[in-house]
Amino acid sequence: MNKWLEILVGLILVIGTILIAWFSGANQWTWLGLSWDFRNAAWVVLKGGIAWFVFFIGLLFLLLGISDLKN
Repeated sequence: MNKWLEILVGLILVIGTILIAWFSGANQWTWLGLSWDFRNAAWVVLKGGIAWFVFFIGLLFLLLGISDLKN
């Protein structure tokens, strides 16, 4: 792919995602009784990712501590 085309497609995807998330949260999109609030969904995924990251860092420290006990 051409490098300029890649940059253009990337910018379109990033800006499009931001706009869709913004408008879906501001206008309360609903369909068949379901909320399509992508901004809220992105926030929930981010918080979950942070929680899993902290959990695995703690697990890493536990494994490193146990490994040091053997020495």
